[in-house]
Amino acid sequence: MKKFYLTLLAMAAVLCASAENPYRTYTQNLPFPMAEMTAPVIPQRLVALTDFGADGTGSTLCTDAFAKAIDALSKQGGGHLVVPQGVWLTGPIVLKSNIDLNLQKGAVILFAADENLYPLINTSFEGLDTRRCQSPISANGATNISITGEGVIDGNGQYWRPVKKSKVTESHWKRLMETPGSMEMKKDYWVPSEGYAMGEQGANMNVPNAQTEEEWQAVKRFLRPVMISLVSCKNVLLHGVIFQNSPAWNLHPLMCENIIIDNVLVRNPAFAQNGDALDLESCKNALIVNSRFDAGDDGICIKSGKDKDGRLRGKPCENVVVDGCTVFAGHGGFVVGSEMSGGVKNISVRDCQFVGTDVGLRFKSTRGRGGVVENIFIDGISMSDITTYAITFNMYYGGKSVSEVLAEGDNKKEVKKLPVNEETPIFRNIDIRNIVCYHAGFAMEFNGLPEMPINGINLENIRISAKHDATFQYCKNIKKKNVDISLY
Repeated sequence: MKKFYLTLLAMAAVLCASAENPYRTYTQNLPFPMAEMTAPVIPQRLVALTDFGADGTGSTLCTDAFAKAIDALSKQGGGHLVVPQGVWLTGPIVLKSNIDLNLQKGAVILFAADENLYPLINTSFEGLDTRRCQSPISANGATNISITGEGVIDGNGQYWRPVKKSKVTESHWKRLMETPGSMEMKKDYWVPSEGYAMGEQGANMNVPNAQTEEEWQAVKRFLRPVMISLVSCKNVLLHGVIFQNSPAWNLHPLMCENIIIDNVLVRNPAFAQNGDALDLESCKNALIVNSRFDAGDDGICIKSGKDKDGRLRGKPCENVVVDGCTVFAGHGGFVVGSEMSGGVKNISVRDCQFVGTDVGLRFKSTRGRGGVVENIFIDGISMSDITTYAITFNMYYGGKSVSEVLAEGDNKKEVKKLPVNEETPIFRNIDIRNIVCYHAGFAMEFNGLPEMPINGINLENIRISAKHDATFQYCKNIKKKNVDISLY
């Protein structure tokens, strides 16, 4: 392992050396001011997980070994925790400041399928303050942390997630129905346990109707966690690792500052309920570059809290660069909302490709959210085989994918104009240019509110082949230059 240690130190030196900063160019020539980004500086101290009694056969829990290794590094001021080749079965891992979790090639961190290992904590999910099971990997208030390497982090999501029959094969459905303890909660809807079914009955979206501690514990399986939860952290790097099979959302940086996501693969099965790849929420200064996303829900999603909770938090997601990324299956390639109540501003999306996603560029909200989305700059997007809309702005989001809405019958009704107040979402000043889309179901949809039209959209050098043309409702100051829509 000595040779690997030297390689790791050399890589860290390159990433952290300001004179050779590989991230400098991403913040140059932006249409908004943004400071240069650098990777966190981690002390060049190394320990191996095996030094703390961990077993890499996947047959023994390594939870204590991870905790002891991180504590040992933390007491010395931080360093790199090296996870060698092998399968490392574990419960939750909590990162601390100045720690790098580094996965060697061939390393798999597999999170155990046992809700008893994941205590209930106070947290935020889907923009609301609530309780959920502790995330497989988490950090709260940490500075200078990273997850790097060439290994895999697997959340064992099939243990937690419900499944809709329409999204899987007959043989897959049959195997699910044979799973001990599981049940068909309603027609064509499988849940992993009776406790999950209890939690979903009467729940407000993903917040259960539980009052006492006993009631919360009884529905614990329903409270599936996001896989990577980083809250109020500063100077974060995710580099090179495969993040897959999460119980709910995959990557969830919340109220973080100075975060770099580079050259990662984030993947969930296409049938994964709430299986978002990346949800960047109320963060400031972020780079998402050279990465691939293949999800059961939204791909790259920008959020800032939901309704009153989001407005009270009052933290926009701002100063974000998305560059050179690919999104495969997912409800949207690049997405804003629907939880955007704290605001979203100063976002640049450049040189990306969306292949086979449900929607290409997706902006969504609804009355009750409030918040302002503005100064979004999208330049150089290639799309192919987009199931529904290449570009959509929809201010009537109801919690379903666009494909699901269209399948149920997209019968738009006349919308009454309501008074404007703090609950009225605002979308304005958005520049979209140099877009090529080969085959979409629909070209574009701009569906604003009569009391708050979508305002100030620039469309330039847009070429879309689609079955259906663009539609515009309740929007103003839409500028078009070289917009070519060909129907097939």
